[in-house]
Amino acid sequence: MATALKHLDPWIDGRDDKVPGRRTYTLISPVDNQVAAEIVDSDAAVIDAAVTNARAAYAAHRKQTMAVRQGWLNAAARELDLVRDEIVATLMRDIGKPKKPAAFEASRVGPFLRGTANEMSAMGGETLPLDLMAAGAGRFGFTRRVPYGVVAAITPFNAPANLFIQKVAPALAMGNAIVVKPAPQGVETALIIARAFKKAGLPDGLLNVVPGNRETATALVAHPGVDLVTFTGGTEAGHALARAAGAKKFVAEMGSNAANLVLADADLADAATRIAGSAFEASGQQCISAQRIIVEAGVLDRFLEAFVAAAKKLKVGAAEDEDTAVGPMVSMAAADRVQAMVDDAVRKGARLALAPTRKDAILGPAIVVDASPEARLMREEAFGPVAVVVKANDLDDALRIANESEFGLQGACFTASLANAFRVAEDLAVGSLWINEGSRFRIDTYPFGGGVRASGFGREGVRYAMEEMSQLKFVGIRIPGRP
Repeated sequence: MATALKHLDPWIDGRDDKVPGRRTYTLISPVDNQVAAEIVDSDAAVIDAAVTNARAAYAAHRKQTMAVRQGWLNAAARELDLVRDEIVATLMRDIGKPKKPAAFEASRVGPFLRGTANEMSAMGGETLPLDLMAAGAGRFGFTRRVPYGVVAAITPFNAPANLFIQKVAPALAMGNAIVVKPAPQGVETALIIARAFKKAGLPDGLLNVVPGNRETATALVAHPGVDLVTFTGGTEAGHALARAAGAKKFVAEMGSNAANLVLADADLADAATRIAGSAFEASGQQCISAQRIIVEAGVLDRFLEAFVAAAKKLKVGAAEDEDTAVGPMVSMAAADRVQAMVDDAVRKGARLALAPTRKDAILGPAIVVDASPEARLMREEAFGPVAVVVKANDLDDALRIANESEFGLQGACFTASLANAFRVAEDLAVGSLWINEGSRFRIDTYPFGGGVRASGFGREGVRYAMEEMSQLKFVGIRIPGRP
């Protein structure tokens, strides 16, 4: 018997918002190039309904206690633990994420919710010594954190469970309502999570989901009922959405072509292994995947030999294979785009230390050497399983090359020298930096995102996202009878 085609509707006011005749588009699975789902393309009327409903829910629940909001998050974590396998299967089917990294992503959702709930106890304000100025005598002041209102979140395809919860949990914790527009490949994952929140007792309307494409995202951020926008995606899209949003707070994690510096005193075998995983696992489809590997000249040949060997150890194959590290890219078009960037570098004089294999949407690791500064791989974000190895004369030269990029999200440096580590920490223009760990490494408790230059602004990570999604309110009190 043929399996019925999944039809994915908006989620508004705690239910599937089913209206016959709405425009839809199809989602093609990169696993078998077959139609995986039919998705509603939310129009202006759907956006207005979702935002209006979220604003009403915010008004109804904005005075809920922190204890109640903590309870919602912890209950949702329990419900999401129960549907972890369903999330894994959806990640594999809709974006081609291999089984092991899909399971890892799904396993982060519950702990992030619990971490956010725990952090709420630390999100207080402060008392202010107003009498430091003569005019402040007899007056008392304090600050507290208050919500913005309705948050609009735009999430990408590459980590649809993790990046959805990275925005939803902090927004709800701080008392906001949130409307999420996931990438098409993340819609089913978003709906699974939304239903889990419903079962956990989250009041209807505080979390709405509107599927769609660019037009949906633009209409959502431009809606006058939205107070704050949080976006993860490409730089071009981020700039367009910021213009559409107008005078709203805009938190953005955008493009990258992460630099990983390998200095002459580094443990080359360790660096090669960690950077290979950072560059090629998840098919390089992470904003902080290692793309430019800048190596001191004296160890370039030894590092390159180890790097190629490490890349070859990563299994390339089907998403359902337990051992696959490099599976399908999100689409055939994405694989074509990355292959074209590799070909562009070769036409401009580069050589391939490791040529990529290709089968449908599966693109194996590519290692490019001696790329021209004009090659697209040196200037653009590849967002695929390709790394460019670049020679540097010394640390000064390595920093110069790294900082020539318009991006600066997260970087890495491999060195045995504390002095070198601190030098890189001072002079590498990135929002976050790892020493002796690949640039793709991330945990949820440090300030991540924003970076510098074209990589965006604002920070994520449990506490830091909670701060971004709330604002300080000052209250001053004159004490009657005091001089």
